[in-house]
Amino acid sequence: MPEQVLFTPAALDEPWGQQILSRVKALNLPVEELPKNRLTGLRGETERETYAISKRTLAVVNAPPSSLKLSPIPPSADWQFHLAEGCPAHCQYCYLAGSLSGPPVIRAFANLPQTLQHLGSYEKSGNPTSFEVSCYTDPLGIEHLTGSLAECIRYFGTREDGYLRWVSKFDGVDELLDLPHNGHTRCRFSVNAAPISDRLEGGTASVANRLQALRKLALPRAQGGGGYPVGLVIAPIMPIEDWEEHYTSLFDAISAALDFECDLTFELISHRFTPGSKEVLQSWYPNSKLEMDESKRVVKRNKFGGTKYVYDSTTMKSMRQFFEGQIRDRFPQAKVLYWT
Repeated sequence: MPEQVLFTPAALDEPWGQQILSRVKALNLPVEELPKNRLTGLRGETERETYAISKRTLAVVNAPPSSLKLSPIPPSADWQFHLAEGCPAHCQYCYLAGSLSGPPVIRAFANLPQTLQHLGSYEKSGNPTSFEVSCYTDPLGIEHLTGSLAECIRYFGTREDGYLRWVSKFDGVDELLDLPHNGHTRCRFSVNAAPISDRLEGGTASVANRLQALRKLALPRAQGGGGYPVGLVIAPIMPIEDWEEHYTSLFDAISAALDFECDLTFELISHRFTPGSKEVLQSWYPNSKLEMDESKRVVKRNKFGGTKYVYDSTTMKSMRQFFEGQIRDRFPQAKVLYWT
């Protein structure tokens, strides 16, 4: 629950902004209607203080017109769009560090219906087109405040060729179970080995609770579930001490939660960082035990000249063989979408 909810005038002019206002008022959260369409007063005296203020704030704003021009997001999906930016979790390896400008306040978009209406122009008739909505937020983590994820699921349930993808570390899925998704939404949960999740994923649901949420979504409707296609994102994979033992325990838990036939995918993502993300993360979490030692990594450059630090090829090969072997043995019908 945020400590404050801010609304810009433009957001309050939107019917969806009014719907969010009703939801947060029903939760008895303190609401401030801003005089202008700018967010101010969110900076503290230090980056750590700014981080703390921002993470306790939900701002309901309008997405800028530029958001209607979608960007491709391989290998996760064909396109990405956003119902919000910023995340309520406190993951010490946060992928958003350095990706979004300004204080990491959670911004929910009141003009979501306009965004959804625009997505059809990106679909190719007769060809399945996938849309990722989790690039800049955890949509389930703020769903009780916004209702926006359910709105996206309902929209894609009406599409012929459009498919929605979202991923979360939270577990509040009960309101999603009865939605008319028509198999056009794949619900995924990000999970990790216990020493990583317990130590580095603050403010999230436990992995055990995430797997129970996944089970609810995947179970057939006749058994009280949502009947959704589902997926697991194992990330960020790290070769910690006794990593094979810890990740075997994770797969044991996954096997127990998904002890029935379902439409299941896996995405496998090893840990990496950039010089920019390291700097931001160290200002947010100065006492973190997250390993970001450049001397223990190799440099990988992208086509734009950007630098990231990844594990060496021997380590990557060993981890990939382990994970793909576990999935092949336990879930032979599942698809591994990618390893990176």
